Amino acid sequence: MGRNSSLQLSILCFNIVLLLLAWSRVKRSHCLVPKQKSVMSIGVVLDLVSLMGKHQKIAMEIAVKEFNNQLSSSKLDLQIKDSHGNSAQVISSVMDLSRSNQVLAIVGTITHNEATLASEFDDNIKNTPILSLTSFAGRQELLSPRLPHFIQLGDDINHHIQCIAAIVGEFRWKKVAVIYEHNNDYFSSDPEIILSLSNSLKLAGSEIESHLAIPSLSTLSDAESTIENELNKLKRKSNRVFLIVRSSLELANIICEKAKQIGLMEKGSVWIIPDEVAGLLDSVNSSVIFNMQGVVGFRTHFIEMNKGFRKFKFLFRRKFALEYPEEDSVNPSNIALQAYYATKAIAEAANKLSQGKFRLEQFSEKILSRKFERLSAKTFSKNGQFLQSPTFNIINVIGKSYRELALWSSTLGFSKNIVRHQVMEMTNTTNDSNGVFSTVYWPGDFQSVPKGWIHSNEDRSLKIGVPANGVFTQFVNVTHDSRNGTLITGFSIGVFKVVVERLPYDLQYKFIPFNGSYDEMVYQVYNKTLDAAVGDTAIVEYRYHLVDFSQPYVESGLQMVVTEQPAKSKETWMFLDAFTKEMWLMIAATHIFVGVVIWLIEREANPDLRGFGSMLWFLVTVLFYAHREPIRKPLAQVVLTPWLFAIFIVTNSFTASLTSITISQVKPSVLDIQTLKERNSPVGCNGNSFIVKYLIDVLKFKPENIRKINSMSDYAAAFEKKEIEAAFFVAPHAKVFLAKYSCISKRFKSSC
Repeated sequence: MGRNSSLQLSILCFNIVLLLLAWSRVKRSHCLVPKQKSVMSIGVVLDLVSLMGKHQKIAMEIAVKEFNNQLSSSKLDLQIKDSHGNSAQVISSVMDLSRSNQVLAIVGTITHNEATLASEFDDNIKNTPILSLTSFAGRQELLSPRLPHFIQLGDDINHHIQCIAAIVGEFRWKKVAVIYEHNNDYFSSDPEIILSLSNSLKLAGSEIESHLAIPSLSTLSDAESTIENELNKLKRKSNRVFLIVRSSLELANIICEKAKQIGLMEKGSVWIIPDEVAGLLDSVNSSVIFNMQGVVGFRTHFIEMNKGFRKFKFLFRRKFALEYPEEDSVNPSNIALQAYYATKAIAEAANKLSQGKFRLEQFSEKILSRKFERLSAKTFSKNGQFLQSPTFNIINVIGKSYRELALWSSTLGFSKNIVRHQVMEMTNTTNDSNGVFSTVYWPGDFQSVPKGWIHSNEDRSLKIGVPANGVFTQFVNVTHDSRNGTLITGFSIGVFKVVVERLPYDLQYKFIPFNGSYDEMVYQVYNKTLDAAVGDTAIVEYRYHLVDFSQPYVESGLQMVVTEQPAKSKETWMFLDAFTKEMWLMIAATHIFVGVVIWLIEREANPDLRGFGSMLWFLVTVLFYAHREPIRKPLAQVVLTPWLFAIFIVTNSFTASLTSITISQVKPSVLDIQTLKERNSPVGCNGNSFIVKYLIDVLKFKPENIRKINSMSDYAAAFEKKEIEAAFFVAPHAKVFLAKYSCISKRFKSSC
């Protein structure tokens, strides 16, 4: 019995020991198992077909990996959806992420319109923070109140528009063609954007001649053929300044490729690409650079020299090469940096949420409260838009890459480099852009600034009518030569050619000699038979209602020319009217008195003035300063000196008065138009001019009294033969006629 009890006690103790050992091992094993991390998800919607989407994906994954490596309590996960650049797929992806995944936020290339449509089908979306990575931010007044947590990280598009207008204004292009991608984004849906672009271009002295909206590549079954057809429509026009203001890199590449193939990338053309295309040129292959040779663009400027960017660049290039080995070596773009910092903002807000520092309802507010740093030293406001205007690098694609030409900001304008730009920013001064664009390589390896307007082979030359039967060939002279053909010269032709040379585009035209009257030529312009007319065509009311006139370049008006008829009644003694009778008597008496005084003083000492006859001869010769008798006495010299001065004044006064009297005595043979009509006097004028109609309808001359004259020499002959008593000219013709024939005969006088 004692033995059995001892055995039972031993077995009991052994079991207790085994239980203790098992419990200790279980406890130890529980201690060795790591604590499970809480997983938080971020929804991502990107176009992974595009290079921009690939940049954004790699940047966001780097941000998530850095966050997960730094914290042990939480894990961040990306739920990525590929939209393939399709707006409907974006909406579907947003709805799927909202329904199937407990995502803290959704980030990606999502427009406000797309998010609004998605919220119409799923009310949960309106409570989900959505960070939009689109290139442009929509206007705040257009944002729907259904999406209070929609955050825009893009630039204000007005900065991009102002930069484009500044480039156009710098080179003084007068007309441009606007090309943009038409999809469900702010640019396509907001008409104010095109209006803002048009107004900015007008301030720069330019205007939009044509628009070309190209659908997104994802919606086109044959993108290359569609784009080529649309570009051929632009080719038919003469404008050669093309602004791509909104486009993906892939679409812009096809546009430039097709433009090169059909001849729109040759000498004389201008192409400008936006930030969303130029910002990715560090990551494209050689074929894209080849297609864009000579293109000018702008890209957001950011600092690349700090330690943070160098680390990010290293990680980005390594990861990108591993995931997309088919792509060439790439550098992170500004778009990638935007996605990187947006993801970090969500991650930091998520970490504070996991620590219980705020409620889930405050998540969107905490994202907004974070300072969105950028390596371009910019900050964002509460709606995610820039508080500071961006600075853009102006680039020129040439060779195997591109050259940086200048910097531009809306406040400082253009500057040559970043140092100069920073000095201007500190001193609050603007820059004179002269010399900033010293060397630009345009399409066709052309270094001179293109005019932006060339003659298209499909355009016809303007038909410019010129009067072939004009009387005054000094203005338009049409001659025919068997060797040189028709030669058209003259003052009006010279003015026209100088104006054409100063146009900022190439104007093709040909002169068409017109053998009819001026009125008939004006009507030919009115009915579109002629495109324009050049010549000495007067601007009159009934013509003004038919066509538009340029600013007058010579004096206008109607003038009457008649022969001179001097008065002959007092011609012999007309010179006596130069002075009054009293004046003549006073001059004669004073002259005799002075002569007698000098004779009395000099007659004893001066043998030349002793006789009375000598005194009389002295009185005559002194009038013409021809006296030879010397004056020896000082007193006589004192008397004579002021009188010689008086004679000089009287002589000049007499000459002036006599000239005035002579001119006033020359009178026109006909004083006024009324006299001509009362006497039924014949008058002459250019038979092809409006003057014939004006004389009959307005001045009421009888048609039988009007002589139509066909050459300038015929006017003079008609006056000589008494065939006309007056001639009517437009003011420039009157000046030409008087200048030529007044040199031959003084018989013609103009009367307005």
